Amino acid sequence: MVDLGATPPCELFLTAEQVDEPETTYPLHLRVCTGCWLAQIPPLITPEDTFTEYAYFSSYSTSWVEHARRFVDGAAGRLGLDENSFVVEVASNDGYLLRHVVDRGVRCLGIEPSKNVGQAARDKGVPTVTAFLGPETAAEVRAEHGPADLVVANNVYAHIPDVIGFTQGLRALVADDGWVSIEVQHLLTLMELNQYDTIYHEHFQYYTVASAQRALASGGLALVDVELLPTHGGSIRLWARPQEVAGEPTSRVVEVLAAEKAAGLHELSGYAEFAARVAKVRRDLLKFLVEAAEQGKTVVGYGAPGKGNTLLNHCGIRPDLLRYTVDRNPYKHGRFTPGTRVPIAAPERIAEDRPDYVLVLPWNLREELTAQLSYVGEWGGRLVFPIPNLEIVEVNP
Repeated sequence: MVDLGATPPCELFLTAEQVDEPETTYPLHLRVCTGCWLAQIPPLITPEDTFTEYAYFSSYSTSWVEHARRFVDGAAGRLGLDENSFVVEVASNDGYLLRHVVDRGVRCLGIEPSKNVGQAARDKGVPTVTAFLGPETAAEVRAEHGPADLVVANNVYAHIPDVIGFTQGLRALVADDGWVSIEVQHLLTLMELNQYDTIYHEHFQYYTVASAQRALASGGLALVDVELLPTHGGSIRLWARPQEVAGEPTSRVVEVLAAEKAAGLHELSGYAEFAARVAKVRRDLLKFLVEAAEQGKTVVGYGAPGKGNTLLNHCGIRPDLLRYTVDRNPYKHGRFTPGTRVPIAAPERIAEDRPDYVLVLPWNLREELTAQLSYVGEWGGRLVFPIPNLEIVEVNP
């Protein structure tokens, strides 16, 4: 589908000492299987390489914590969760979602592979075990804690090389009459809105509802319902149940499958033009940055997300074009972006330096960050959004 060259792992931010050391890069080539229409990259980096020590903490995004709260409220109402229920979240990160379950007095458990992130969850009072999910781990959790009425797997289904084993693990966790809820980015919107920076080595798969339906079936789960969400630029929330109790899927499943088919994603032709649109995003962003540099304008970044590192590496953007970027996560302060070695500072530096432009790398948080960065307008600074198409925005303080 598209060749993005070779990049280092997107979350391996460099310390000052590592800047003078070599980095290993891996090909970033997205392909689609004409048998099941699952888009995927080869698993060149194992989850153990990436997630044992992890730099991403979900709670640093206010809007993401609020999204999680709304999900918990909705799921509690939909499924009748109460003090007798049990909820398990896989890849529970720093407890950003399960803390709302704890607040409701519902018994819960997080399964989080990253030691440092899982400890942050435990520090907040969210029960968490450090493990990767597979059939064996799931069986151990079920034996100790019992079957789960709800298993949540948000933004992790694309991170697993062994899709079948992971799905079998979900089935082993959930009660025979329980529910599984999965959120994952929708390949349809990724392609329509040129969101190619979400392609990186942590994401092994890129799902349509059609390919997700097949993946779930491989582990004994059946898709029952789907919701279209605005998160991550466009996601799908998949509601699944054990095949024995699932019944027929809702009309929403039928509608989204029809939309994917109309877009050509159930045949090879629908994937043909994506690479050309990606190339245009790159050209437009580089043209802006080069012209800004020639005019003596200062451009800095906001955010240091994994997706930003795909964009920076694919475009070859280094400190001569992007002086530095900032991030709310203190873990990243004083480090450098992988591959491109752009320095990462605390957010306060933007107000100190008063740059002409701020390139927003986590464009999926546009509404939240436009409000946070409104002060840039005090000195006439402007925000730049690179995706889906280059947009330069004036903001009012």
